[in-house]
Amino acid sequence: MIATMGISENIHVTRAQYVCTFHADRSGGYSVRCAAFPELVSHGDSLEDARAMAREALELCLEVYEEEGRPPPPSDGDARAKKREIAPTDLARS
Repeated sequence: MIATMGISENIHVTRAQYVCTFHADRSGGYSVRCAAFPELVSHGDSLEDARAMAREALELCLEVYEEEGRPPPPSDGDARAKKREIAPTDLARS
């Protein structure tokens, strides 16, 4: 419970996770999509930046869903489970 200036409010936080796909762009950076939120399209200059942008975009999508009275998509698995991620690498060619 949070109390501010004599007003108390109960806040319930639910952990959720959504699988995002990061694609390396030819011009640099990474574009981000999320199957659970088809409207989510984001971009970051680096993979770290793209992850932060994806998190922000997910939070904004959830806010819009709440404002519109729509239930959020189900979480993709247990938020405490191990995370899997593709690690990009360069292949040497001769």
